[in-house]
Amino acid sequence: MSEQAPAPFEPLDEDWQTALAIVAHPDDMEYGAAAAVARWTSQGKKVVYVMATSGEAGIDSMDPAECRPLREAEQIASARVVGVDTVEFLGHPDGVVEYGLPLRRDIARAVRRHRPDIVITSNFRETYGGVFLNQADHIAVGRATLDGVRDAGNRWVFRELLAEGHEPWNGVRQIWAAGSPESKHAVDTSEHFDLGVASLEEHKAYLAGLGGAMADAREFLEGFGRSAGSRLGTRFAAPFEVFPLR
Repeated sequence: MSEQAPAPFEPLDEDWQTALAIVAHPDDMEYGAAAAVARWTSQGKKVVYVMATSGEAGIDSMDPAECRPLREAEQIASARVVGVDTVEFLGHPDGVVEYGLPLRRDIARAVRRHRPDIVITSNFRETYGGVFLNQADHIAVGRATLDGVRDAGNRWVFRELLAEGHEPWNGVRQIWAAGSPESKHAVDTSEHFDLGVASLEEHKAYLAGLGGAMADAREFLEGFGRSAGSRLGTRFAAPFEVFPLR
């Protein structure tokens, strides 16, 4: 008996103007969502990146103190390729990010400052498609993003943010988790796929240290992009799990 084909993806809502991407590490946006960002910035939308860490534990051969500024610089260059001018780093420790109040507070602060329509994070499910285990930082930051976005709208949660001058923001319409195995939506990235590849290739030191299949930016992204595209009816696509907030 043959396996049932996965259901087609529904197109993402693109009737918005500003998005805030909150992920754990430099390179997290590039492994699948950067081409979508390139599409949106080409439409005149504004996208801002916030990284919980600076990825300083990501290169085995390099001490974190040396690695941190290098990975930050690579992320800034990578973001620029897809039209993102603002990249912020929250300074949480790479590899040991903890879900908890400090992380939720930092995320709520970022949401209140940038006041986006859409918030993007990365897959925070336990696995990628039930096969590969997810990384702990991705899970912690994704879960904290779900909560931190809602915290941002409640003036009585993290009252110190009011003292800092950050008024509540209830304007986030949806949270999107890129690459989630529970994705039911996707966006066509066919025309911007090459920019997504170029964006990942800006992480030169990281990819060199990584090695293996994931270090071949084009081949890796093509596999995932084509798979998602087949469910959207396009050449390439980026999948997202959508969480409506209103």
